[in-house]
Amino acid sequence: MPKLSVIVPFYNVRQYAPDTLRSLRANARDDFEFILVDDCSSDGTADLLARAESELPGAVLVRHEHNGGLATARNTGIDRARGEYLTFLDGDDWLAPGYYDRLVDVIEELGCDFVRTDHVQCTARARVVHRVPHGRRNVPLRPRDAILPAHRSTSVDYAYAWAGVYHRRLVERGLLRFTDGLRTAEDRPWIWKLHREAESFAVTGLLGVFYRRGVASSLTQIGDVRQLDFIRAFDEVVAGAAEDADAAILLPKAVRTYCAIISHHLGSIERFEPAVARKLKAMSAAALRRMPQDALDEVLGSMDAERATRLRRLRRRAVPGAEVAA
Repeated sequence: MPKLSVIVPFYNVRQYAPDTLRSLRANARDDFEFILVDDCSSDGTADLLARAESELPGAVLVRHEHNGGLATARNTGIDRARGEYLTFLDGDDWLAPGYYDRLVDVIEELGCDFVRTDHVQCTARARVVHRVPHGRRNVPLRPRDAILPAHRSTSVDYAYAWAGVYHRRLVERGLLRFTDGLRTAEDRPWIWKLHREAESFAVTGLLGVFYRRGVASSLTQIGDVRQLDFIRAFDEVVAGAAEDADAAILLPKAVRTYCAIISHHLGSIERFEPAVARKLKAMSAAALRRMPQDALDEVLGSMDAERATRLRRLRRRAVPGAEVAA
């Protein structure tokens, strides 16, 4: 069994994939495997991965016949992974040399289900360190204790799958898989499930992942209908919280985060295509009506006036059935 499986989906990142692949080479080890998932690229990325399959130690190339999106590509990698531990990297990001050696050492020392790490966000030439929003470090903790408080950013708001490492027992328990077909916000139901159902986790200050922000082909930069998958993602978050034994205390956090994301998208609605903007409003209004109304009232009463007013107005909006369909 390999010690570590690294799952790396690629989709039309020809400009950035060479940096990613070089950084994987600088992290190679005899007992590491790199599962490179080509999600039906059409820009020359596939040729780079074909060369990497023979040149990168531990490389395993898997090709999708149809583009399935990031969540589905990660699941393909999970299905092929053989490692005692698993981690993720996106095809346009990169690593510091020797980072995975140190990451494996940390989780083996701590003996927990998963470890979350800080990362470096890279926008053009700017570099900013982003920290896991949790104060206690290098100590095994109960994951559900890190979900709250509702009014502050916590570990479930730091949803990056590649900012951490995960023990194989999470795969065996079905906790590491993503919701197939989600095109955006795929990390959100995933991180909530981990924190609600895993037994132990820890946070470490280890730095080594460089997250490339502002990539033109990234869905966060494109205002098309795929962005609206955040509705389905957060419906899952709220449904999971509602079914939890601690639903009374978890629902306000889930609903507040959902509302904040809706407000964020409405606040920058001009970046969406007109038809998608209309759909965003309709689907968001329907989502507000689906939320537990007591929890929603509590959240709106505690939000700042601008966001609360925007969401209350949307809540009252008449929604034609055709516009709500995803």
